[in-house]
Amino acid sequence: GLVKNLALMACISVGSYSAPVIEFLEEWGLESLEENAHSQTPCTKVFVNGVWMGVHRDPANLVKTIKKLRRKDDISPEVSVVRDIREKELRLYTDAGRVCRPLFIVENQQLALQKKHIKWLIDGSNEGQEYKWEQLVKGGVIELLDAEEEETVMIAMTPEDLENSRLQQSGIDTSVNDGEFDP
Repeated sequence: GLVKNLALMACISVGSYSAPVIEFLEEWGLESLEENAHSQTPCTKVFVNGVWMGVHRDPANLVKTIKKLRRKDDISPEVSVVRDIREKELRLYTDAGRVCRPLFIVENQQLALQKKHIKWLIDGSNEGQEYKWEQLVKGGVIELLDAEEEETVMIAMTPEDLENSRLQQSGIDTSVNDGEFDP
């Protein structure tokens, strides 16, 4: 079960350059440690591959932007984004050797995967262009999460969970009192 799923679905990060990520951070308001040594303003520490790069004043927006760039393939899909709110840390990883697991992207309670994507996969092409697994990742349908980032996201285990979440958000009671065993 578990070993077979890991072998079929997991991938090991091959690593990517950290320079593009660091450049992006500098453009998006990363402050150096020296500039912020005596500041009383609450900041989040930013680490890249375990190295403290500086601090940032708006980590929520920064995380949202980095994930958006990763989903658009502007930065490597292997870059891991881990925000630890309790420790006031943002940890980014671009290194090799991390076990990553593919997950479907859900935005606004809607699955990004659509029937057209499945058709393109079966056909092997989209309007004459080759369509494979990589296009799902680069197209923002699937993302690769390592174990540390996986701890920071909400994962729906079934499509029904996603539907219940959508109904709950719209104010419909979805509470269940009993459930059938699934051996």
